[in-house]
Amino acid sequence: MTTKRDYYEILGVERNAGENEIKASYRKMALKSHPDRNPGDKDAEERFKEAAEAYEVLRDPEKRRIYDQYGHEGLEGTGFSGFRGFDDIFSSFGDIFDELFGFGGMGRSRTAARRGADLRYDLPISFMDAAFGVETEIEIEKLENCAICEATGCKPGTYPEDCAHCGGSGVFNRMQGFFSIRTTCSFCRGEGRTIQHPCPQCRGAGQVEKEKKVAVKIPPGVDTGSRLRLTGEGERGARGGPLGDLYIYIYVESHEFFRRKNNDVICQIPISFVDASLGAEIKVQTLRGEKKLHIPKGTQPGEVFRFRGEGIPSLRGHGRGDQIIQVLVKTPSGLTKKQEALLKEFAKLESKKMSSKIKKMFTN
Repeated sequence: MTTKRDYYEILGVERNAGENEIKASYRKMALKSHPDRNPGDKDAEERFKEAAEAYEVLRDPEKRRIYDQYGHEGLEGTGFSGFRGFDDIFSSFGDIFDELFGFGGMGRSRTAARRGADLRYDLPISFMDAAFGVETEIEIEKLENCAICEATGCKPGTYPEDCAHCGGSGVFNRMQGFFSIRTTCSFCRGEGRTIQHPCPQCRGAGQVEKEKKVAVKIPPGVDTGSRLRLTGEGERGARGGPLGDLYIYIYVESHEFFRRKNNDVICQIPISFVDASLGAEIKVQTLRGEKKLHIPKGTQPGEVFRFRGEGIPSLRGHGRGDQIIQVLVKTPSGLTKKQEALLKEFAKLESKKMSSKIKKMFTN
């Protein structure tokens, strides 16, 4: 099993580093280990991928919070698994590579196939579904290839033409020092082609928005902020590029009886003054049904009891949390005359008992 390095160590920044410091450090490392500057150097490629993964986590406040608290294992529990390859990296951080080199890829023209955009879906689920997991179906809107023009963007019977300004390359090249700087052609916007007769259905875009139903399997133990990644369920890539991914963010609704803290569930049970004084056996609702709880004699208000293993299952698949029960002793109200008389007699006996204890203490 390969042990991942600490992300702060990879980027050479302190754990309290700010956003600008993290970005500046990543730019420096990306420039140094970029594959175009280190052709055939596998170590440089690994450093480039490692730095990109570290930057992806530390630039995102939520990912960074999870990493700071739970480390690499915590991120894996949310579905984060880094980048699949260079295309993912250049797609995510194209703006940074534009600043460094004037282009987003490894010497590629912008007219090459591009990966489709990732999509986000916010999914609310019930407390119980979060505890036990659930299979559900969602409906999303995503871009798909236009069936009329078959993704060309052109009216049937016509074809795109090479851009007359860049000669079909989509870029202009110029030398600056040791680097060849590429800038995007402003006339075709980097496409390398122009459409004179756009498709009436997609208006030249080559893609149209469609609704699609997607099956989603929610694992037991998720919590608000958990993220699921469905590979290939994002938008279709341009010019035959790979599909993007769909990220599902979980929001767990509150429960009328249970409250969650980490993997423990907490509840409050009201008991009578008599049961607290004399002891009793009561039934308590758990996530998996009712369970008997023994209340010992002399139980005090706010006292806490615990059911081991009756909490939320770990998202990583190791055990369950506990159920924590806090008892609330109810003060009786609406007493009958007989009940009042009995309580007054009880109070007299309690007073005599207390006086005897005090007298004995001073006598000793």
